[in-house]
Amino acid sequence: MPKIQLDIIFEDNHLLVVNKQAGVLVQPDKSGDTALEEIMKEYLKEKFHKPGEVYLGVCHRIDRPVSGIVVMTRTSKALARMNELFKSREVKKTYWAVVQNEPPAKEGHLVQWLKKDEKRNISRLWDKEVPGSQRCELTYKWINSSERYHLLEVNPLTGRHHQIRVQLSKMGCPIKGDVKYGAKRTNPDGSIHLHARQIEFIHPVKKDLLVLTAPVPNEVVWKAISATAENDKSNS
Repeated sequence: MPKIQLDIIFEDNHLLVVNKQAGVLVQPDKSGDTALEEIMKEYLKEKFHKPGEVYLGVCHRIDRPVSGIVVMTRTSKALARMNELFKSREVKKTYWAVVQNEPPAKEGHLVQWLKKDEKRNISRLWDKEVPGSQRCELTYKWINSSERYHLLEVNPLTGRHHQIRVQLSKMGCPIKGDVKYGAKRTNPDGSIHLHARQIEFIHPVKKDLLVLTAPVPNEVVWKAISATAENDKSNS
């Protein structure tokens, strides 16, 4: 379990948006490990000197070994409205992925059918619909390459179990560290090189456009391969 550091990207009376570290659960599970939800409740309790239980709604989750943006809400009204935005696909999510192999094209659009194996906690893909499967869709584009790895920007258009991980692997581009889906070896800290980089949506209460970006983890491969893209963004 990593030493958890708070990295708050955005906060107001309605929303709390956090850059999650890889290795941290979003919500508690049977492992009993401390989850981001619990950490942020404690943060709010201390900051506002609130007695008793603190309300915090979780709009969506990212996998434990994945880093990046997680949106939470401070009111039930904001949670209901954010849930509607996610359901109606009015939230644009952008991920960065460091992959082992060069993609077959500089950009692409992947549409497949995904089925979750509950017992093994993995997902499998088919090129056509099979019983119990769900349609999954994403777009990707190449951003940069280093001597050994390649950085892709991915926009998932559906939100399925392990979708980005399994679709990139099926394309021949397993994510660095993701041995579950074809990577050559694990990362020392158990992370995978997938980062929820940016999220874009209309504020559920104030109705203004929010475009929020999470810096990549402070790790050698991430910093090296993303440097050009980071600089391009800051200069644009």
